[in-house]
Amino acid sequence: MLRRPDGTFDRYLAEYLDKRVPPNARPVEGVSSFDHVIDQSVGLEVRIYRAVAAAAAGNGGEAGAEGAAAVTLPILEFLTGAPAAEPFPVIIFLHGGSFAHSSSSTTIYDNLCRRFVKLSKGVVVSVNYRRAPDHRYPCAYDDGWTALQWVLSQPCLRSGEDAQARVFLSGDSSGGNIAHHVAVRAADEGVNICGNILLNAMFGGNERTESERRLDGKYFVTLQDRDWYWKAYLPEDADRDHPACNPFGPNGRRLRDLPFTKSLIIVSGLDLTCDQQLTYAEALREDGHHVKVVHCEKATVGFYLLPNTDHYHEVMEEIADFLQDCLF
Repeated sequence: MLRRPDGTFDRYLAEYLDKRVPPNARPVEGVSSFDHVIDQSVGLEVRIYRAVAAAAAGNGGEAGAEGAAAVTLPILEFLTGAPAAEPFPVIIFLHGGSFAHSSSSTTIYDNLCRRFVKLSKGVVVSVNYRRAPDHRYPCAYDDGWTALQWVLSQPCLRSGEDAQARVFLSGDSSGGNIAHHVAVRAADEGVNICGNILLNAMFGGNERTESERRLDGKYFVTLQDRDWYWKAYLPEDADRDHPACNPFGPNGRRLRDLPFTKSLIIVSGLDLTCDQQLTYAEALREDGHHVKVVHCEKATVGFYLLPNTDHYHEVMEEIADFLQDCLF
């Protein structure tokens, strides 16, 4: 219904069906958020999440002000603030949706970003990147890179004695794919990243894997769906061995001599692309990089979006530990 045979996409219907929530300057359960445009030329927006100060939280999230001032003043203070003395992580989050669906205001991702704030005791910057097929490769990667450069330029997102931004990249599905490619560019350009947190990252290739054949049409996802999304995102003359889809494939690039960041890779065993994700992790290991894989063999796609399984709580603990261990 949304994906048309000619490769176009019913964006109006997709937006209508996407359950979204507005930002909340007044804190909800100790976390506030606001939207901010960081690149006017392409309309690139981010949603920024932060924990409220203890004094404000104790007063229902308000600092004694009334009306609009109670909502807007903390935001203005935050964006113009100085670096913090105590180090804190900044998680740049890239939502999923196979490059075509969802946004930074989609409810499930808004909830996940709030969870990340509580886990990290830091700031989350969720990127509303441009989506396919209206915006093909490399638009999403460019937007991820723009978000990283913006974060690095903001004094309010720096911390510690060296007043540096302590950045993690994270994403699920297509967002995990984007996080990988932004991290590679960061390593190429000498930008330090604390770590990558990939959740069911979307990779592929021309050759079908065992899990693709075994799980096709089961647990919400089909190969036909995946193939359509890759065709919608990749350059028009590209196949699934393009480096965007298959970064360590026949047309890809190994990272042996690159100071690539540490990775925490969350894999659902019932995701038909799980073999691709495990192959990706092994390639990073072979190239000498630090990788931890959490393989939840009985978990389905997106299990980390709902707190109703043991897998969810296990993975949240792993993410919290990774954030703490890799914060420099």
